[in-house]
Amino acid sequence: MLISFDFVSSVPLYRQLRDQIVLGLAEGRLAPGEKLPPVRALAEESGVNTMTVSRAYQQLKSEGYLRTDRRGGSVLIRPDGQPDATAEQRERLRLCLSELRLAGLNKDEILALCAELCGGDDR
Repeated sequence: MLISFDFVSSVPLYRQLRDQIVLGLAEGRLAPGEKLPPVRALAEESGVNTMTVSRAYQQLKSEGYLRTDRRGGSVLIRPDGQPDATAEQRERLRLCLSELRLAGLNKDEILALCAELCGGDDR
């Protein structure tokens, strides 16, 4: 699994890791059932503290993207029972779209990004 961190970003490292895993699932680069590296191994490979990876994994678990057990490790799953976006997710998306508009993207450019992510999927 290739993870890259922006060490000068204001986004916390655990959040960068969490976001990259969610994007990987959404874009098909990661699949439900795929095992993630153990916390220590990913931390060592990435050059970050084990607590950073642990916090990202805990957040993914609480959001329903990750299942962990002692013998099976950390396995990606599709969130159950979340057919609709939560109010918090909608508000984050609204903020993100607003930032894109303020950065100079027009409606067509934003829609093209959405279509790229969804791959023509009508979901």
